[in-house]
Amino acid sequence: MFGRDSKTNARIDTLVGKSARVQGDVEFTGGLHLDGRVAGNVRAVGDPAATLSVSETGSIEGSVEVPNVMLNGAVTGDILARDRVVLGAKARVQGNVHYGIIEMTLGAEIMGKLVPLPNSPAATIDPALASASVKKGP
Repeated sequence: MFGRDSKTNARIDTLVGKSARVQGDVEFTGGLHLDGRVAGNVRAVGDPAATLSVSETGSIEGSVEVPNVMLNGAVTGDILARDRVVLGAKARVQGNVHYGIIEMTLGAEIMGKLVPLPNSPAATIDPALASASVKKGP
């Protein structure tokens, strides 16, 4: 439904359509899918599993503070995603990206810094487990 990638299990509670223009800050819980444009900050309130997905036609002019972000559109502002950021091939970010885990597809552009968060899932991986999964040469 709504053209979601079948690999993602993101729940969509709110949809901002392609022709919609939101002027001002947006606060949400659950899942927000953005095909339109937001001129303001986007923030998840009190939901550690909240997800923001922005399609190729979607854009945000403001900061983003959501635990999970899947971006294929544009963000002009900083992104703070404590859990995961997934940047698709058409993703464009003009700002810093603070992340727990990051996935980038070839073609994604970031005009800013990549900043890993200290208490993120990626930072708390047990070194013994990490080295056990690395395949050594013959």
